[in-house]
Amino acid sequence: MKPAAAIFMAIASVGACAQTAQNSPASASNVSLYGIIDAALVGESGGAAGHLSKITSGAASASRIGFRGTEDLGGGLQALFILEAGTKIDTGEIDATGTIFNRQALAGLKSSQYGMLALGRQYTPYHTTLVNIVDPFSTGYAGSSKNLFPDWGTNIRSSNTVTYASPRVAGYDAELAYSMGEQSVARAGRQIGAAVGYTQGPLAVRLAYNSKNADTPASTGVAAVSHDLGRNVLLGANYDFGWVKLNAGYAADRGYNAAPLGNSANPYGGVKPTASTDGREWLLGFSAPCGNGSLLFSAMHKDDRTSFNQDASAWGVGYLYNLSKRTSWYTAYGHIRNKHGAGYTVANNTEAGSGNTGYNLGIRHTF
Repeated sequence: MKPAAAIFMAIASVGACAQTAQNSPASASNVSLYGIIDAALVGESGGAAGHLSKITSGAASASRIGFRGTEDLGGGLQALFILEAGTKIDTGEIDATGTIFNRQALAGLKSSQYGMLALGRQYTPYHTTLVNIVDPFSTGYAGSSKNLFPDWGTNIRSSNTVTYASPRVAGYDAELAYSMGEQSVARAGRQIGAAVGYTQGPLAVRLAYNSKNADTPASTGVAAVSHDLGRNVLLGANYDFGWVKLNAGYAADRGYNAAPLGNSANPYGGVKPTASTDGREWLLGFSAPCGNGSLLFSAMHKDDRTSFNQDASAWGVGYLYNLSKRTSWYTAYGHIRNKHGAGYTVANNTEAGSGNTGYNLGIRHTF
């Protein structure tokens, strides 16, 4: 074939492809910007640091800015993505050094018939069960379940994760999560999560499981390190009567790093507390409409079944007042009674706290 003829055929092929693309139906896509701006006056006392007063970002809900998008692929199938970055309103900094989209970063496919498959950095089924089912404070404010439940570190979210969420059928749905350790030994560093739930009318029930492997394989000059699995089981339920919504949860934690302390820096001085490797937690609480807002309350207990017997009890109360559909102000108070050298601290959504008493007074805006 002569060069001129070859060039002509190549140009004609490109033109045909372009014409085909123009005649193909365009897929519908949507990208949106969203976020939360949350700032509060926070007070903490009862720890070795004494009384602290500060401005905190994200006492109720961590401040963030995110991008999410979907594309209609046809046949009820959508492509989706989420990129979400945490920020500190009090200083203007990124909330985790060396990261950008540290809160969520995922891409996946979603079908109304078959469910959703996603890959990336994502929330664990354990954490979403605490937020959506168990805790009336949704793991925020001074009354947070974080005060005694191990909702820290990779118990909240994990990287290198594949998740599947089923559609809801006759009230039932399920979640699966597998986080790869990405090490030379496949099981080292991996994390597995699952949940199954039932929702019908005012009732919601959910059972969640979390398992973490903290092994480190051998490398040049470094011996392998092995630990027993850290495991969490959480059963939660809530029932909405209309005038009040009741919440309840019961959890069991066992194994290495199953229940990390929110503040592991010895907040009370003296002998450093030990994170429990065999414990139980329970929570009872409620949320109730009150004026132009909601009244929140919870009571919790930690039963440490190790030889240290470092039990703790906690309670919290809060009030959220709606200024508009997007803006609210809030106030909350929490207190913990530690026993036998336990080191639990009154936290909020973004901070572990420094003592056994804390309060919040803040404002939150969503967009």
